[in-house]
Amino acid sequence: MALQGVLMVCGTASDVGKSRLVAGLCRVLARRGESVSPFKAQNMSLNSTVTRAGHEIARAQAFQAAAARTEADVLMGPVLLKPMGDGVSQLVVMGRPAGEVRFGAAWDPEELLEATVLPALAELRRRYGVVVAEGAGGAAEVNLLRSDIANLPLAKRAGLPALLVGDIERGGVFASIFGTVALLPPDLRAQLRGFVINKFRGYGELLAPGIAELERRLSLPCLGVVPHLGPLPADEEDSLALAAHTASGAAALDVAVIRLPHISNFTDFAPLTLESDVSVRYVGHPAALGHPDLIVLPGSKATVADLGWLRETGVEGAIRSAHLAGSALLGVCAGYQMLGTDIFDDVESRAGHVEGLGYLRATTRFHAEKTTRWREGESVAGERVTGYEIHHGEPVVHGRAAPWFWLDADGGPGPEGVSGQTTGVWGTSLHGVLENDQLRASLLGYVASRRGKPFTPSGLAFADAREQMTDRLADAVEAALDLGAIFGFAAEAGPPVARPGTCGPLPPAKAPGP
Repeated sequence: MALQGVLMVCGTASDVGKSRLVAGLCRVLARRGESVSPFKAQNMSLNSTVTRAGHEIARAQAFQAAAARTEADVLMGPVLLKPMGDGVSQLVVMGRPAGEVRFGAAWDPEELLEATVLPALAELRRRYGVVVAEGAGGAAEVNLLRSDIANLPLAKRAGLPALLVGDIERGGVFASIFGTVALLPPDLRAQLRGFVINKFRGYGELLAPGIAELERRLSLPCLGVVPHLGPLPADEEDSLALAAHTASGAAALDVAVIRLPHISNFTDFAPLTLESDVSVRYVGHPAALGHPDLIVLPGSKATVADLGWLRETGVEGAIRSAHLAGSALLGVCAGYQMLGTDIFDDVESRAGHVEGLGYLRATTRFHAEKTTRWREGESVAGERVTGYEIHHGEPVVHGRAAPWFWLDADGGPGPEGVSGQTTGVWGTSLHGVLENDQLRASLLGYVASRRGKPFTPSGLAFADAREQMTDRLADAVEAALDLGAIFGFAAEAGPPVARPGTCGPLPPAKAPGP
């Protein structure tokens, strides 16, 4: 008989490994033939992607959907907050921008819970046998419990059993787990069924006395100790995980990604870690830049503000010096916009006209409607290209600039981006370009040839590497956790209950033309 139920995975803090644990559980269930879906009621992240239907969701939930061997759906991440700086976040509801939320200002999470979150969860439960829900941040942020729609208050409302995950790598794991449970009010504490210790390195027997004491004090069982798996090309949610996407050491090619204050979609560069001839580092200070072979300006949720930061900190000057010395440049999304001559923004920053860096003859205009669409096509060299766009700013190239791709659009293939074959400056609005293995190899090969350096592509396919990583997560979860108990807890949730709301079948997202 197929398993039915729901389980919530909460954490003592951000970056304790909730996302990976959910992905691992989803893959375990999928390998057993179960119908399973991830879910995160509310995410705060600048790493987002676009579903095939054109809806914006957090990258972590799309990665978990792939782990579950199912199609990513906006129901899996119905509410997304994208920080814009100064305490302001863009609110994305069911894959569409729904205004801005300012820290300290009145907004109604209860309305989101009733109208969107609970109906989305109910619909997923109707479609799938098992839903594995991920909490957000720490489960016992007592100052935020009244507005918390992603953790144990949601578990209480929806009748979800929950696990609590602590990160032993940070130290103080026993205190963090005990403190989290102790701070919870009794009605929320009652949703917990046990705890998990994550990212363990060392000898298990050394943990045993502490685990036994914690079980005694909390009257909750330890459901497993998951080993530290090291850096994996996963889709992390925030910049706390940037180190996991950094490859360093003696490599032929030095790639420096500018660590913008509002950096977004830094998962774009995870494929570079597959290349043994490439070293990737994130740079936030001009003195640390040096003369890399490739400088990357990544995406940003605050294009104009981050452009100002480049100038105020002296990073712009360091980039110019490096480029004059032979460094190639790659701009992705906001980075592409910065490389142009002019930006007109009355939407995001409301700064009006701002002068760009001037490397490309391109003008960017911001539009109130956000472009969110999946794209397919091929590069000018004939390589298949897939990726996705998420932006308010639309660059338009002027003059004689060779396009980098020809992408499918209304009316036939259209040009996208700028090829750096002659100038050493590339730009594109397309996220995920480096996941295209042939394209990644040719770009890095050209960068190497400009510098007179050797480069041999790894030959590794990013999609295969991510699959192998997901199976590795699942193997660790199966070996470390008491899955019999955990899946038994999931079955406690009972059958799904239909709820009215705004999460029903959605029409395809509007796909603006190029």
